[in-house]
Amino acid sequence: MGLFDQALGGSSASSGSGMSPMTMALLGLLAYRTFEGKGRLADMLGRSPGGAGAQSGVPGASNTGAGLGGMLGGLLGGGAAGGILSGGLGDLLKQFQQNGQGDKAQSWIANGPNKPALPSEIEQALGPEKISWLMQQTGMSREDLLSGLSRELPSAVDKLTPDGRIPTDQEAARLL
Repeated sequence: MGLFDQALGGSSASSGSGMSPMTMALLGLLAYRTFEGKGRLADMLGRSPGGAGAQSGVPGASNTGAGLGGMLGGLLGGGAAGGILSGGLGDLLKQFQQNGQGDKAQSWIANGPNKPALPSEIEQALGPEKISWLMQQTGMSREDLLSGLSRELPSAVDKLTPDGRIPTDQEAARLL
């Protein structure tokens, strides 16, 4: 997957899906709205609450033991990755802005040095619902998840925004 793997491949520990828990957390964070059946991409994929595929992330598929790795594989393999990446980055920036951390997230996107984010700032910006969902999907403890996101998220976002801005869906698809 090129730059996408490079940006999200910071952790070496792997899970049963062949993807590290931290990589799954970063991908899950970017794709959260799609998994929750919200947003333009969720509508396109039939992920609206109660719609076909509403549990698995893949239209018409069931969620029998797929887990986050299976859902991500289905979405990425289905060609939706560009929309997930650009939409997820936009959602992430918006959440950080709404929670008083917009300057930090903007520094990760813009050219230049990245401002660090403390685990407590990550938790405040993402909110308890998203943190709980990521913990459930990755099997990570709250402390490990927040510490890992604090360490990995700034550089991952920086690498996924090489032009100093959030890429369009088409540009994001080329990053993959």
